Amino acid sequence: MGRKFQKKGKKVEQLEIVPLDENPPLPSQRPSDEVIPKKEKWINKQRVLVFAARGISHRDRHLMRDIKTLMPHHRAESKMERAKTLSVINEMSEMKHCNKAMLFEGRRKRDLYMWVANTSGATGPSAKFLIENIHTMAELKLTGNCLKGSRPFLSFDAKFDELPHLKLLKELLVQTFSVPNHHPKSQPFIDHVYTFTYLDNRIWFRNFQILSEDGGLSEVGPRYVMNPVKIFDGSFTGKTIWENPDYVSPSKQRQLLKKAAKDKYVNRVEQKVQHEATRPMNAYEGLDNEEIFDDEDPIETAKLLALKAKKKAQQTKTPKAALTQKIKDKQMKAVQKVIEQRKAKVKREKKV
Repeated sequence: MGRKFQKKGKKVEQLEIVPLDENPPLPSQRPSDEVIPKKEKWINKQRVLVFAARGISHRDRHLMRDIKTLMPHHRAESKMERAKTLSVINEMSEMKHCNKAMLFEGRRKRDLYMWVANTSGATGPSAKFLIENIHTMAELKLTGNCLKGSRPFLSFDAKFDELPHLKLLKELLVQTFSVPNHHPKSQPFIDHVYTFTYLDNRIWFRNFQILSEDGGLSEVGPRYVMNPVKIFDGSFTGKTIWENPDYVSPSKQRQLLKKAAKDKYVNRVEQKVQHEATRPMNAYEGLDNEEIFDDEDPIETAKLLALKAKKKAQQTKTPKAALTQKIKDKQMKAVQKVIEQRKAKVKREKKV
């Protein structure tokens, strides 16, 4: 009849309208060597090269190991030969892609020096410290504990904002000890704090665990004291910007102690010589009338006693009585002289 019937099984599909900016079309082909852009959170690329020179003691080596444990952004290196110059460290840091360096240098298996330097482009500055009063984590057995690789707070004394050389050391220590945010080897927690206190011309380092938000702390370790010696303009080289006027080398201190001990020995010998020179010949004085026991003859003993009594009587004569007798004798002589003069005058008058 001229009519077209549609089948009931088919339905007409409706297309959705999609905005262009929501799902952009992907390229049909992509080269395999093309780098996929990635949004990184790790922006601060601070790396610290921590190593030592040959000649450090076991305690110094344990301290270096503890510092490496506290710094997840460090890079390790084998021991450096002492014959090499310190300027080689800049090349070593560049090979390890580090922009900070921390060198532990030992002297005579007794003294430990620590260098902290900015090696990026060898621009510096660098600081040299004498490490004193070293106590490692294994030695102290403290109750504090913190997560390995966690980020710390850095607390500085108020004097670090007053003196110019302390301002420079503060910035150098902040860039060295602070753990970068979102570092691959770090943990996203802050559970401990480093304290740098300036006292007695030295910097005292302590590491505390944060127990509570109200300020409860518990020491973790290690602990040591940094005595600043010099600050240089360049990285391990350059001119001396600042020098500690109160610094005395450990060898000089030991020399002074030996000299003091030597003076103590000399004084003791002099006291012995003086004692021998002034020692009395007789240890004690004799008893009274001890001559009685020397001789058995009573007559001789009586004579000795009489003679001793006479000597004692002569010795016991008071000086005042002797002086009075002398005065009387002078007066008598003067009177006799006057009498003789008058008699002579009378005789002359009679002759005339």
